[in-house]
Amino acid sequence: APGAPGERPCPRSHPRTCMKCGQGTAALVIRVGDPFCRGCFREYFVHKFRAMLGKNRVIFPGEKVLLAVSGGPASCAMVRQVQEGLSREAAKRLRFVPGLVYVEGEGTPLLLRVQLPIPSPFPAPCPAAHSQPVPCSVNGAGNVAAALALPRCLPEGAVRRQSPEQREQTLAQMETLLQATGFPYHLVHLEEALELPPSILQPGPERSGTSGPSYKEAVDSFIQQQRQDGDSGTSLPGHSTQDTPAGPPAPPRLPDAAQTQELLRGFEAAGTATAREELLQMLRTHLIVQTARDRGYAKVMTGESLTRVAVKLLTNLSLGRGAFLAVDTGFTDQRHGDVMVVRPMRDYTAKEIAFYNHFFSVPTVIVPPLFTKRREKPSIHQLVERFLLGLQEEFPSTISTVYRTGEKLSPEPAKASSESQRCLLCLCGLDTDGGEWGGQWGAR
Repeated sequence: APGAPGERPCPRSHPRTCMKCGQGTAALVIRVGDPFCRGCFREYFVHKFRAMLGKNRVIFPGEKVLLAVSGGPASCAMVRQVQEGLSREAAKRLRFVPGLVYVEGEGTPLLLRVQLPIPSPFPAPCPAAHSQPVPCSVNGAGNVAAALALPRCLPEGAVRRQSPEQREQTLAQMETLLQATGFPYHLVHLEEALELPPSILQPGPERSGTSGPSYKEAVDSFIQQQRQDGDSGTSLPGHSTQDTPAGPPAPPRLPDAAQTQELLRGFEAAGTATAREELLQMLRTHLIVQTARDRGYAKVMTGESLTRVAVKLLTNLSLGRGAFLAVDTGFTDQRHGDVMVVRPMRDYTAKEIAFYNHFFSVPTVIVPPLFTKRREKPSIHQLVERFLLGLQEEFPSTISTVYRTGEKLSPEPAKASSESQRCLLCLCGLDTDGGEWGGQWGAR
């Protein structure tokens, strides 16, 4: 019996105390020896997002920032952080003007395909008043960390294709979710990549950086302008610049079947699953950057988590893109010139994001990727992902170690002095000079 004399109870059967407040009962353990109650975990999550933006200081007050939303846990958690940062209850409000973009037809990364209960889209932020642990069941697993590490939870081969009816249903769910945020949003179909202008393959003119005011001067000027305008700061930026009309969403319209077939033929022409995943990522990036240019956004936020960044780092090494690791995984990506890509979620693990979304009712929309149905060998992306997640089960510091190693890489890769020295697809400078390569891709 558990209470028999001489028997020691299992230490895991006793509730642990929150390491931060020392009073609440721990609801989760982020790392070994780091138990958090719900309230402290929410403060920790919010502070990490604000600290990432405040430390880098690349988003100036009043700038238009486009948030790339895939419907997955990481991007939806990012939207929630922006939503709360712009609310009147926020202690230090965010000062940029957000917009949302969703690329329909591109699917979500396999790593974060975690099914959680989906409530009504983006309810009011939870006050985090509860302190008791709540059992978390994800895809039938006992805990989020275990679910993230189970390859069998992923769709077989990542080759499922949606029918037009399924695409319309997914698009309607995403539009409902985007509308509930109150931010302007843009729905882009993957087929529109076939009509992108040739200018997408060239960096845009860089915006004035060094000649402009400093970050502190920009903040002071913004606050002074708000006082002059009599702005009390209680409304969310972006409502007056709604690009998509409010109200019930209209019936979604899909591209012509001929365009879809042409796009699928392009993916079928890619010989391997690795090539198709690279093509998908490239087309998605081009569509998001073009949307930002057309709508006047200076920055783009993406939702890559720490786990995703670690997987991408090893994947790029396997694909021969080691010279551009800092560009592909760093906080900022300025290869497009006029549009800067920032990754504010890169300090969060997939486990932290999954628990945050579960505890505070952040909705997600999970869609399958756009690939063929035939069985084939897994891509390099999937192999690296399984390898890292498998190691993470046995050695919990694996992913964070890979991530910290990437932090030491130089952020300045080889720069192209002419069009002939730039890759036509990724816009990075060609690393063909061995001597220069060794000096550019170094550790700090």
